[in-house]
Amino acid sequence: MQLVVGRIGRAHGVLGEATIEVRTDDPEQRFIVGGKLRTGSGKELTIKSARWHNQILLIAFDGINDRDQIESLKDQLISTEVDFSNLAPGEYHYQQLLGAKVFLQNGELVGNVTEIVALPGQDLLAVDHLGREVLIPMVKAIITNIDIANKKIEINPPEGLLDVAL
Repeated sequence: MQLVVGRIGRAHGVLGEATIEVRTDDPEQRFIVGGKLRTGSGKELTIKSARWHNQILLIAFDGINDRDQIESLKDQLISTEVDFSNLAPGEYHYQQLLGAKVFLQNGELVGNVTEIVALPGQDLLAVDHLGREVLIPMVKAIITNIDIANKKIEINPPEGLLDVAL
């Protein structure tokens, strides 16, 4: 499965290095020399070098040798192939939740997950409910079951949580 791991920022220097907005919890594994990344437009990039400079990740790609080439890729999301089969039972990656159908415990469809909102206190499922976005806290008291294989999430929301979308 393709996992978004970053966004290409501005050029750094004149030799084709790019600043990277890191969007992964494991940059040392995702941004290794020789690793393959794919841009949002489908272009495959091979990492030539990766280094940290003042807490900013700088990456150079094979075949990109100047500032103008990097600037043409600016603001594109970059993803890599990630194998989720090694996750323990009951574990999942947030990206696997995108597009999942959310149901109440009685089987009534609430909507589809459109985004995971990461906040300092807790993360939220953004769900399209009746054409409006409703945010569901990702806590065990509300999310009672997650079935990754069938992309189904069961919730038991407190009274009034879904009323925001009405």
